[in-house]
Parts: sequence; C-alpha cells; structure tokens
Amino acid sequence: MSIKEVCATNRAELTVKLADEIEHQLQEAVNKRGYASIVVSGGNTPRPLFELLSHRRLPWQQITVTLADERWVDTLSADSNELMLRETLLCNEAAKAQFIPLKNSAPTAVEGQAECQVALSRIVGPFDLIILGMGDDGHTASLFPKVSGAALDIDNSDLCVAIQPANASHERMSLSASAILNSHKILLHIVGDNKWRVYQAANSSGSIDEMPVRVVLHQPNVPVDVYWSP
Repeated sequence: MSIKEVCATNRAELTVKLADEIEHQLQEAVNKRGYASIVVSGGNTPRPLFELLSHRRLPWQQITVTLADERWVDTLSADSNELMLRETLLCNEAAKAQFIPLKNSAPTAVEGQAECQVALSRIVGPFDLIILGMGDDGHTASLFPKVSGAALDIDNSDLCVAIQPANASHERMSLSASAILNSHKILLHIVGDNKWRVYQAANSSGSIDEMPVRVVLHQPNVPVDVYWSP
C-alpha cells in the first residue's frame, strides 16, 4: 500500500484541504449507499477542521459520527472528546448527524466496554472514513506504546478496547486496531515539524508496540493519506 502525503504551507490551508476531502468522501458514500460513517479524533489539532466542516452542506441526517477514542470522564468535563465534538462539529449543518458516543454510564471503561461494543456495532461497517491524529510517542487513538496485545491485534474481533495509559491521565475507551483497519480510507492529520519527524520515524521499519501508529502505516489494505502542515 502506498501512502499519499498531502502538505500545505500553513494550518488554515491544510484545514480547507482536509475539509474538502472529507466532504467529497462522505458525499460519495451517501450517493453510493444512502448513508455514510466517519470516525474522528479529539484533541486541539482538529478543532478548526471540525468548525469548518460543521458548516458544509452535506446530507448529515444520513451520516453517522463516532470517536476514535474517549477519556472515561463525565461528558461535561473539559477533558471529554465528546464535549469538544458537540461544541465544534455536531452543530450548525452537522447538528443533523447521528452521533454514537464511546462514553456510557459504567463507572469504568472496562465495565463499559461491552455496552460500547454494542453501540458501535450499530454502525454498518466498514467505516467510510477515519480521521486520526498522532502523539509525539507515536500513539494514535488511545493505542499507546506497550498497550495490551489485544488492542493492537488486527485479528481481534472487538470493536473497542478499554485502555489504562501508563503516562496519560484518565482511563480510555479506544477503537481497536482491527476496527480502525475495517475502513475504506484513513486520513492522518498532523501539524508541526516535530510531528513530521515522528511520522517519518513511524513510517520506517520498527515495532508496532513501540509506535502503534505503525499499525495504520504498515498495512496493505486501507488507503492512508497523511495531511501535514508546519
């Protein structure tokens, strides 16, 4: 599988390029099947993208949105990816989209995993589009270095996995590597010179356990476009 690299001179230009690609992919999926699905990531990097995308005139009522990962916190917490998504993407035109959250009422992510699995199974797979970020340590979603083998096992049938990061706050719920790879297309969204260096290191040979984003970059089946700007 070849990786397509899409670079922009600045973050505003990158945001427009990404929004255009996402709009195209979702509209094409709806035209083809009557519905579409998109998985998005949290953090600060995609906020401008989501704000722009929320105004795009897509058939949002036929589009399902879910998250690549979530912190196991109250959905009104500032640390909640769901809250960020409701403030930036699931509003304006995109308020019509169906949203499948990863956080439920269980006290822990481990206890909530089965319910989350049922919720995600309602999305007809494969996912049409997954937008991923990447950490400085090479993690993506909440698949951190040295995470449990089941999370990175591409033959694992679970759609989601409960994660307790060694060096990050809060228990997490994350899509499994196998669920991420059950998609038509993956867009990796990164900004800054350091992230480009991390991406180049991850794109070279090495262990998936050390840099879990390699599970996306080193696979033969799902097209991956890397969107980057300084």
